[in-house]
Amino acid sequence: MNDFIKINPTSLTGKKYWRSLDQLADTPQFREWAEREFQDGASEMLSGGSRRTLLKLMAAGFGLAGLTACRRPVEHILPMSKGIEGYVHGVPVHYATVASVGGAAVGLIVKSFDGRPIKVEGNPRHPYSLGATSAHTQALVLDVYDPDRVKSVSQKGKKSSWDQFNAWWKQQAAGLGDGSGLRILSERSNSPAVAAQKAEILKKYPKAQWVEYNSVSTDESRLGAQMAFGQPLEAHYQYDKADVVFALDFDFLGLDSLTVQPTKLYSSRRKVEDPKAEINRLYVAESNFSITGAMADHRLRLKSSDAGAFALALAKELNISGTELKVLGGSDSDKTKKFIASLAKDLAAKKGKSIVVAGPRQPAAVHALVALINQALGNTGQTVVYTKPVVDPASSLDAVKQLSADINSGVVKTLFVLGGNPVYSLPADLAFADAIKKVPATVSLTADENETWASTEWQLPESHPFEAWGDARALDGTASIQQPLIEPLYGGKSVLELAAAIAGGEGKGYDIVKKSWTAQWGADAAKKWNQALHDGVIEGTKQAPVDAKAEAGKVLAAVQAAIKPASSGLEVVFYPSAGPYDGRFANNAWLQEAPDPMTKVVWDNAALVSGKTALQLGVENGDLLTLSSNGKEIKMPAMIMPGHADDSISVALGYGRSSCGRVGQNVGHRAEGLRTLAGFHMAAVQARKAGENYQLVTTQEHHTLEEPITHLMRTDIVKELPIEEYAKEPGVLHEEHGEPVQDMFAGWDYSKGYQWGMSIDLNACTGCNACLVACVAENNIPVVGKDQINRGREMHWIRMDRYFTGSMEDAQAVMQPMACQQCEKAPCESVCPVAATVHSPEGINEMAYNRCVGTRYCSNNCPYKVRRFNFLNWNKDVPESRKMVFNPNVTVRMRGIMEKCNYCVQRIEGARIQSQTENRRQIKDLEVLTACQQVCPADAIVFGNINDPESRVAKAKKQPRNYIVIEELNTKPRTTYLAKMRNPNPELA
Repeated sequence: MNDFIKINPTSLTGKKYWRSLDQLADTPQFREWAEREFQDGASEMLSGGSRRTLLKLMAAGFGLAGLTACRRPVEHILPMSKGIEGYVHGVPVHYATVASVGGAAVGLIVKSFDGRPIKVEGNPRHPYSLGATSAHTQALVLDVYDPDRVKSVSQKGKKSSWDQFNAWWKQQAAGLGDGSGLRILSERSNSPAVAAQKAEILKKYPKAQWVEYNSVSTDESRLGAQMAFGQPLEAHYQYDKADVVFALDFDFLGLDSLTVQPTKLYSSRRKVEDPKAEINRLYVAESNFSITGAMADHRLRLKSSDAGAFALALAKELNISGTELKVLGGSDSDKTKKFIASLAKDLAAKKGKSIVVAGPRQPAAVHALVALINQALGNTGQTVVYTKPVVDPASSLDAVKQLSADINSGVVKTLFVLGGNPVYSLPADLAFADAIKKVPATVSLTADENETWASTEWQLPESHPFEAWGDARALDGTASIQQPLIEPLYGGKSVLELAAAIAGGEGKGYDIVKKSWTAQWGADAAKKWNQALHDGVIEGTKQAPVDAKAEAGKVLAAVQAAIKPASSGLEVVFYPSAGPYDGRFANNAWLQEAPDPMTKVVWDNAALVSGKTALQLGVENGDLLTLSSNGKEIKMPAMIMPGHADDSISVALGYGRSSCGRVGQNVGHRAEGLRTLAGFHMAAVQARKAGENYQLVTTQEHHTLEEPITHLMRTDIVKELPIEEYAKEPGVLHEEHGEPVQDMFAGWDYSKGYQWGMSIDLNACTGCNACLVACVAENNIPVVGKDQINRGREMHWIRMDRYFTGSMEDAQAVMQPMACQQCEKAPCESVCPVAATVHSPEGINEMAYNRCVGTRYCSNNCPYKVRRFNFLNWNKDVPESRKMVFNPNVTVRMRGIMEKCNYCVQRIEGARIQSQTENRRQIKDLEVLTACQQVCPADAIVFGNINDPESRVAKAKKQPRNYIVIEELNTKPRTTYLAKMRNPNPELA
């Protein structure tokens, strides 16, 4: 490794970049990848088991619903579009709706073609989407057409009907009496309509209990507020108002946040439109390397179990009054002390303009201490605002513990499971799979045939959020109506409708929701109802802030007693995954195939460890580890992660599903088997090498942009500078690279008409994968499966590159989306023997798919490695009834052709037609939004007409930060980048 570092050329900033540890060490395996564009056996057809697996993935990846997908709901739903009186075939209609995960609502606008929802966008009017979405929200549309959804009502595995279930429940309910034997288990709900039905049930059965549980929990933050302020509160962080942000074990730009709002707000303070701009500063202390850590100006490796001791040390450094603080062990290294001192000084200098946040894995005491720190810094009411929570603030772990005890004692006679998958996700020491068998009458409402569905007597199909009426409150209380876009494909019902049936009422979700809201509006009810459907939000429903104040001395004393001293042993920490999240998206091929933003692992999870910990355990990448904690044991492959904390093991949830659809069946390793009540978020763990090896597949070395001789990364791919240095000398980013390559052919006059271009701001991009999944959805990109990716055959048109710089122990990371650069002088065009790839007069490198013969010369000649080849016919023999998720405006490609990004040309043409229809001579700026641009929560991507000097993209390209990747090749790409800026603290630089 030391030899590699000596010879690795540096960038303009003197930094050395590497994509993987193999590249850093220059191993033979990396050289093999770097020297080959296509791997061995590049053109063979699959046979046997591999082919069967592939066909399953092809089917699941392409929306397998029946012709019933053409049915539209009977109730009137209101489109976002203006002036649509009737319905016109082939014209997309957009509807506002809302979806919830973990009790947090996100406003959506869903595009529907001929009654088929095919694409999800964020609702700009909704405060927690602001026009953007996450990768998981993008993938919701694929779940509508999942072929493995529950398709009918069943009793004890035999097909039944809703009428038979209703008759059974009527008889069952007659014997419940006061409901002492009735329990209902659901996920966290933020629906006012569901809350009303819950109240009706508990009124009718006063001794019944409704328990809420989420496997990815944010309970501790609300319980921390209870500890600090005497009442459970929801904290809202105004990142757009903060000059200094410190995240303690909190991936707030990633999966630790339930919405994309934090990314929207934070990234607005990272815009550098001129060299004198001021940006915020981000400090991060964490064990696992998150995308928030990748964005940090200063990042400290810290065991998650040491976070409490760290917070106490920070409070002492800030001289928070009230009690003499006794700092616990674990934060006493010189580096940590220096980090704390500099952080405290920076926070104190920005009172009222700073934020300290702790992650959902941290106990309530840490959240209480963080609340106290924010209060002492004057942030409360400024950058930190509190409101009443919109979900049940009680501890869900305490609730499911009591539920399990009631079941085992024989108290529970009837159990309803409304959504979720508790048999799979509840703490392992509750042994819920065994406990549920003790209940005489069990009912599950599930979307797929999951582990819970297989364990209950009555098995009911749950409708998809795009199939059901409902409502939901955002974290700040803002309410929205959930309106369906399609009739339930398999006769499913929502949690709201089943809850109404349990309460003894009848009626569809539409009737329940409309009645509950219009009853509040009086004479204007009809108008307000239509307005709510149109806008996607209900005005006047946002909650007022709560004036919260903590007694410092009392809270400090309680916190000091609750926070445990740091330990010297190994810890295991549980995280939601970028793929299946907590298991709910396990059967979603789009998410399984999207590489993890940091590890680049696909179709799998791993036990992430630091290099030092791996050395102590004697493991390398792929070696199976046996992990033991609190009497539970699992096996999981190890993976060395640069920048990971020592003595800490990070594992992702949601894998190893035993009862699942064809896509997620037995994919990865089930970390849930190690989670217990005492170690739900993190726990002490014993680890040993299991003596076996397992193949992890990653994309981190695929399509490497390396020097042709040394195989080292080129020096002009990623550019970054400290912002102070940039302010002093903006031109340093544009030093000469040597003589440019001579033009291979005459140039084209691009000075007239529309000329499309893109700018990507590396200072805003978090690498969250939202653009990657949005591109898949928009452009009918197929999934290929783990085996094909192992051969280097992934089909994604956007490659989310992640580069490390610095040492393996304390690495920094940079994210860079890489798609077709739309070169004006494209090397791919000059070598195509059939002119399948040509240039349009508007500057787009186009593909004539029916002309391509698959020579792959273009891919070999592409310096950016962004073209994809259809090795197999992913769409062969897929019947018409199974193509419901396809975007009809994009060609479905055949085997043996090249494909790549085309700047969403179908959207350009749509805007052109619209402007002509309205007799406009010009397409307006931002009228064309590419799929990646529209979804991006960081607003990192700008697209438009570069010939329009007033367009955002033209202005971005005039910034001194603007640069071209591998500029010396003289390909003149239309996609350019804005260099990344760091804002380091001089005391830590």
